[in-house]
Amino acid sequence: MENNISKKIAELMPTFSKGQKRIADAILYEYDKTAFMTAAKLGVFVGVSESTVVRFANELGFDGYPEFQRAVQELVRAKLTPNQRIELTDSRIGGGDILEKVMFSDIEKIKYTYENIDRKAFSDAVDAILNAKNIYITGVRSSASLASFLNFNLSMIFDNIKFVQPTSSSEVFEQILNIGSSDVMIAISFPRYSTKIINAVRFAHQNGANVIALTDSAISPLAEHATCLLTAQSDMASFVDSLVAPLSIINAIIVAVTQRKKKEVTERFDKLERIWDEYDVYAKR
Repeated sequence: MENNISKKIAELMPTFSKGQKRIADAILYEYDKTAFMTAAKLGVFVGVSESTVVRFANELGFDGYPEFQRAVQELVRAKLTPNQRIELTDSRIGGGDILEKVMFSDIEKIKYTYENIDRKAFSDAVDAILNAKNIYITGVRSSASLASFLNFNLSMIFDNIKFVQPTSSSEVFEQILNIGSSDVMIAISFPRYSTKIINAVRFAHQNGANVIALTDSAISPLAEHATCLLTAQSDMASFVDSLVAPLSIINAIIVAVTQRKKKEVTERFDKLERIWDEYDVYAKR
């Protein structure tokens, strides 16, 4: 299945019926309205039957409309502006109990991620981290908080962490200039994807490093250069993304690494506790 849906639609456009062409136009030019519609609603929107919409998805190579819809959502979220996100979120969530709707939506994202994550890729990622000479961690904009959280916790375990925090494109390469085949890069990016992270991942891959990409799907621009691809469902929560599912994967990575290095981690924290106590790092009750 061609990952670029717009390109696939363009290729097949001459073969589409009039009804299918209306669906194609809606997907290409009104994606902010159509990407989250059911097959029935999309049919009403363009003036065709629900079955025509489902057949359209099948002709593009999808097993059914839900798979097609997820692919469109993943593709178009990278194109939406903040104002489009706010408008779309308002139309999807509406009023009522916002707290309940958002939290239950987050629960569903974690459930979907758990059911679909590549277990071997996760295991390989943990192995790569444990065996790396240097561990580079990077993520910018909304993903910066995830990268910072991972950096903080892995720095408690390893001395070979390099936190890449680029403020310009040139600084990316300055900070990862010496990355090589014995190193690993953990790159985190979700729509709208950062070109800085995409370039960093490409550079790391070209230099033989293991690349652990934490992103939203196999059509993410990070996926092409990833040694280990960890996908977590994210979704719009107003103008920002909900990142609870990728955070859960990060927690799992930290726990898995800790278990594999239990003796060393225990000794390390015994030493840290003595230092924290001596210098009053934490408040005492």
